[in-house]
Amino acid sequence: MTGEQRRAALVTGGSGAIGGAIARRLAAGGDRVAVHYLGSQAKADGVVAEIVQRGGEAFAVRADVTVAADVESMVAAVTERWGKIDVLVNNAGITRDTLLMRMDESDWDAVITTNLKSAYLCAKAVTRPMMRQRYGRILNVSSVVGVTGNAGQANYAAAKAGLLGFTRSLAKELASRGITANAIAPGFIDAGMTEALGAELREKALAFIPLARFGSVEDVAEAAWFLCSEAAGYITGQVLQIDGGMVMA
Repeated sequence: MTGEQRRAALVTGGSGAIGGAIARRLAAGGDRVAVHYLGSQAKADGVVAEIVQRGGEAFAVRADVTVAADVESMVAAVTERWGKIDVLVNNAGITRDTLLMRMDESDWDAVITTNLKSAYLCAKAVTRPMMRQRYGRILNVSSVVGVTGNAGQANYAAAKAGLLGFTRSLAKELASRGITANAIAPGFIDAGMTEALGAELREKALAFIPLARFGSVEDVAEAAWFLCSEAAGYITGQVLQIDGGMVMA
């Protein structure tokens, strides 16, 4: 496959554990990958270096994905480099966990803006060029918390649930132009967060997972790759839970 034939992908939050794993998997499948970051260029450069070392093509791009002008500049940088964007993975996200009665308005706004508004801005920025080429894959990274809710995460659950409705709306709007929109909803993933639970809470969490283990970032990346691949060309508006059977909706 020539450079012009290879797909161009953009992964927001690509410097993080899950985003980096998705970026590496897309690259392993032959995609050229733009690894987005905001805070840590070193981590983004590390993901890029891994991809390049394995024979892939990638570069790091910085943007505040909560700001429309930054998103437009980021999309322009990818398009200028590769002439198109075929795949968008909206993975950028943060947490500001606390009980609702203790939650500051700033905690609510920060999570909703970073986790939900950013997906709107990024999807809006790539939709027109995808429609012109009559092809595209949009994948939104939600969470099982968006399906079930969770005490102490009202802001995060609201944002992740919002992504599910957003995904289905995109799927209906864009299907006629050959663009699919799907979401993945990871459960407990060993990406640094499960260690923070402590031994007792880890055991309690495992008791609710039929497969009796936490997921890996590779588990998430493989599902992301599938939904972005040609094999999933007839799948749109769907939510794939990657949770070991924890939530069976």
